[in-house]
Amino acid sequence: MSFFAKPVPTPGQARGRLFAAHATAFPTRTSAAYGPRLAIEPLRGLLLWLTGFACAFVFIEPSPYEVAAILTILLFVITGLSLRAQLAPLLLILVLINAGYAIAVVQVSDDQKAVNWVLISLFLAVTAIFYAAMLGDNTQRRLELLLRGYLAAALVASLAATAAYFRLLGSASDLFVLYGRARGTFNDPNVLGSFLIMPALLLFRRMVAGDRLLRSGLMLLVLLVGVFLTFSRGAWAQLVVSGMLLMTVAFLASHSAGERLRIVLVVVGGMLAMAALLAALLSMGQVSELFSERAALEQDYDAGHFGRFGRYALGAQIALDHPLGIGPLQFYKIFIEDPHNTFLNDFLSGGWLAGFGYLALSAVTLVAGIRFLRVSTPWQSIYQAVYAAYVGVIAESLIVDIDHWRHYFLILGVLWGLMAATRHAAGVLRSPTQDMGRADLMGRALAWPAGPA
Repeated sequence: MSFFAKPVPTPGQARGRLFAAHATAFPTRTSAAYGPRLAIEPLRGLLLWLTGFACAFVFIEPSPYEVAAILTILLFVITGLSLRAQLAPLLLILVLINAGYAIAVVQVSDDQKAVNWVLISLFLAVTAIFYAAMLGDNTQRRLELLLRGYLAAALVASLAATAAYFRLLGSASDLFVLYGRARGTFNDPNVLGSFLIMPALLLFRRMVAGDRLLRSGLMLLVLLVGVFLTFSRGAWAQLVVSGMLLMTVAFLASHSAGERLRIVLVVVGGMLAMAALLAALLSMGQVSELFSERAALEQDYDAGHFGRFGRYALGAQIALDHPLGIGPLQFYKIFIEDPHNTFLNDFLSGGWLAGFGYLALSAVTLVAGIRFLRVSTPWQSIYQAVYAAYVGVIAESLIVDIDHWRHYFLILGVLWGLMAATRHAAGVLRSPTQDMGRADLMGRALAWPAGPA
């Protein structure tokens, strides 16, 4: 199974071939030096797949994901892993955010849970940097293996959640349901819903490319059922925002009228299929009742002076009064619940350093990522889906704490890794040893706005 779309038609096809010619040889090495690394590559690929697959199993800490990620990172570090200069902003901002956490936790150092929270945050930041760095070599193959594992995990989690919701697993169903909402292999339905978004976008993007429509469509429906049964308003909103963005980007980046027509047909067909699926699910009493309750824009716990949105104002005042923050996991001790807003939570957990760091990370990633959406590369369709997923998860972070969502750091790292890979490939093609026609072509590809209409 491949996530990559069919070859890009002209004029982008020529540029895609140039990228493909250089993408797997990123740094230049002698054959003697590169040979041993090629020999270890199959093991690296296996661990990348396993890490992607383990993303869905985080119901305990340390989880299978932590074990798989640590083993994978260690193997890459031992056998050779380098950081490109293009990743410096990501590294610097993550260091500043975690420095803010470390400073803030000193005042509550007797709280072991708070200390553990900081250590987990540091580990997850390391995973984001790793995902970005490992895409520096053999980009296309490594990306594909990681995302294959992610997709397999998403399908397993969604199927488990769906089966448990309808009590098809007997007494074991209780393990995958929380408060009448499907949570699958996660602790929280909100996390499951968000986790399923990116593979759903990848499948949609593959369908738009006309690749394995029936197979991709069936897998997409499995994921959409899982998202729906989480009854997560944030996940529903993230799906809509990310899906609309991806459809728009795919349409604008298409190279022919036929491709645009296929996009329209896939979107219309998908909407009709989703409408039929939704009607079938809502015909079931238990689903319809909970949907009516969860579909409201404002729940009882959102309103009031100490409701979710009221706590935002109270928390903002605390953040202004405490430049160093109040420490991780301290907000709920004052207001019973967590902030349910990642921007606010970072100001409270890590002070102004972490708060402004998260703001900067989000803004820089969103802005820097735009210019590569229309650059024709072998991974263009995946890049578009990952960027759309990132926009969606950042939007959801306004109403949910995503600080320790493993897949958020995977999306962040992959996005930065692909940006760096694209820029590096363009630099190789613009080098003095390359044909000037190629250099001019890539120079135009990276000009603002990127790529041809």
